[in-house]
Amino acid sequence: MTNKNYWLKLLLLTSGLRGLCPSRLRLTSLLLLILLHPALKAETLALSADRIIIGNQDQPLLDSAVIIEDDKIRRLLKRDNIPADMRIIDLGDATLMPGMIDAHTHPLLSTGDYQTNHLAQSSAYKSLRAAAFFQKLVHAGWTGLRVAGDGDVFYGNTDIRRAIDEGFIMGPRMAVANHYLSITGGGGDLNYLSPEQSMIADGLVVDGVDELRKAVRTEIKYGSDWIKILATGAYLSAGDSPKNVSFSPEEFQTVMDEANRQGIPVMAHAHATAGIKQAVLGGARSIEHGTFLDNEVINLMAAREVWLIPTIYIGDYYALEGGLREDDRNNYYMEHERPVWIKWLKKAHKKGVKIGVGLDFGSQGYAPEIFIREFATLVEIGMTPMEAIQAGTRVNAEMLGWDDRLGTLEVGKLADIIAIKGNPLDNIDALKDVSFVMLGGRIIRTPDGEKNSSKGLLQLP
Repeated sequence: MTNKNYWLKLLLLTSGLRGLCPSRLRLTSLLLLILLHPALKAETLALSADRIIIGNQDQPLLDSAVIIEDDKIRRLLKRDNIPADMRIIDLGDATLMPGMIDAHTHPLLSTGDYQTNHLAQSSAYKSLRAAAFFQKLVHAGWTGLRVAGDGDVFYGNTDIRRAIDEGFIMGPRMAVANHYLSITGGGGDLNYLSPEQSMIADGLVVDGVDELRKAVRTEIKYGSDWIKILATGAYLSAGDSPKNVSFSPEEFQTVMDEANRQGIPVMAHAHATAGIKQAVLGGARSIEHGTFLDNEVINLMAAREVWLIPTIYIGDYYALEGGLREDDRNNYYMEHERPVWIKWLKKAHKKGVKIGVGLDFGSQGYAPEIFIREFATLVEIGMTPMEAIQAGTRVNAEMLGWDDRLGTLEVGKLADIIAIKGNPLDNIDALKDVSFVMLGGRIIRTPDGEKNSSKGLLQLP
């Protein structure tokens, strides 16, 4: 309830009493003065720019404005029709668009070796580091994200989300799968230690239907609103292969049944064709990576409306920029597997598979331009720049179940709005030039570089 609505209800309650005594009359007068005070009126603001990407249209609005009241979008109108007495932020030659959403991230990982990161840092340290990283992420235009399992023995991500929701730190809107479920010897296990070592793995290592059922229940108990399952092996984990299928059909179905019973969606890390098919037929809401596609899998994904989060650029980064080019698997992937995968992704896009933006990075301190390069890879697979932008806004919001309030700039939705210098529809790389950020109607960044007090930890409410 806004301050204005609170005082209005109190005023009506007070003034409705018959036979007001002098003290109540004075109270009524005081409430009227408070109610009419400008500070308690809902702030109305007009954001205008040369272009506005709504998120559900093929072309941008030109010379228009978005009217914001409190935390929501109230109107869209032509720039010339903005009321004369309204506060205006005119961003000029810029493009307003919905805040970007990363559907696959690992914010508690801050080193290059994700399988040992969780052993070197406490959950508390990783959470504090990630909270600082999230603030930089918002300033770069990312106002929402989904944690796709993380290198943390405990549940740091749900604590960060709670702190953001309670308002004493600033950060993006979060959906969370705290851990990934792995078989013994799978991508979430530590496969390079001698048998007498007993280190805790970065994933939840679970075998058999009983262990899997309990793992799903435990994840939900501690705040996960997604379940992440490693349906196949991985690329950067030792001792397994991305072409391995991990869980038996009975095990996989147990995860799906338990998650469905509690209304929790499942994301499936899946590279191998058979693993992707198992996950799609089993009812997973999204496939992460999906490297070895084929026509049958593409048709199944399109028919069942399963999302694909390919995370293309991270493979390019680690092979070409991140110092792992000497890794034989990365070499082979870049030279032999990536070209074939791009062709299959083009087919998936043409078939109508819902493809979203997921970065798969941690909080290692990358430059902001690293994070937007996934959009260029989506253009590489045949998307228009507008389709790629929608993949990182509207499409991801739909997958996360946020589309009733986020993902597009429509009346009634939350005002998560960013501005890009110039026109990303002409050059998708322009997405790195964020000049303005608004999160739920709150201005976080302005074109002159000013950032509000939310750049650091806020006071406890």
